[in-house]
Amino acid sequence: MSEKSKTQKESAAQWKDIKPLRTMIDSLPKISADITFDDVFTLSLSDVSPQNASVIKDCALALRSWRKGPFQIGELFIDSEWQSFIKYNILRPHFNLKDKKVADIGCNNGYYLFKMLQEEPKKLVGFDPTPLFWCQFDFINHFAQTKIVYELLGVEDLKEYGEKFDTIFCLGVLYHRSDPIGCLKSLKSALERDGELFLDTFVIDGDEDIALCPKNRYSKISNIYFIPTVNTLKNWCDRVGFKNFELLCIKPTTSDEQRKTEWILGESLENFLDPNNNSKTIEGYPAPKRAYVKVSL
Repeated sequence: MSEKSKTQKESAAQWKDIKPLRTMIDSLPKISADITFDDVFTLSLSDVSPQNASVIKDCALALRSWRKGPFQIGELFIDSEWQSFIKYNILRPHFNLKDKKVADIGCNNGYYLFKMLQEEPKKLVGFDPTPLFWCQFDFINHFAQTKIVYELLGVEDLKEYGEKFDTIFCLGVLYHRSDPIGCLKSLKSALERDGELFLDTFVIDGDEDIALCPKNRYSKISNIYFIPTVNTLKNWCDRVGFKNFELLCIKPTTSDEQRKTEWILGESLENFLDPNNNSKTIEGYPAPKRAYVKVSL
């Protein structure tokens, strides 16, 4: 089976699986909410009956796995796998989104987009082709009632999207692309003339112009293709035509940031590392470490 036909088959299966979820989301009670922009994105609901609280919780559980978050909806706390505010708080001192058109590529359930509402951007658009994540976004937005636009599209669709952005975030995507330079070109094509791009991606230590190419899996993930040194990442950005490469932070992934909770199905970080040596993945590669980078045109 070709890679394209395999992807189409998986996509069709996902769409079939979400039909009951769409029905549940459409049946959610209409309740007004007040937003609080803490590390936990909080929606305070008014006058929630025990029956409606049960409906909301059942829908949220059906939408597992919740990777990004956390969220608080009324009395319901969705303790996501990732403490996503850690990443957001790393990046926040380095951007000003007021009155800007902003895109989040690979936005998952929109946690970062919801958080960015407090920055008063002109427009927020999320791109992610995964139907489950779209459903999670719509579940949250049912109560938040924001004007965030969610597109079931990937980074490869940016060139044909027809709209450019002042600021683009592409967090945790680059290592999933078999052509990282092509991915960076797509991101560049969607930026306004003075636009800026925020990236986070796995990196390995070293000053050489090299990248790790895992044999089969990295940290039990099959679609990880290239993990560069920071110098190699800079070279990729230079080749594409980005300027002002700024390394904001390098941070190892720890259980404080990623861990298994009742809100995910399957394994998490503790299962991806060598149980006898947490500096290595289960496959023997260097454990996950991320570089946070800002580049501009």
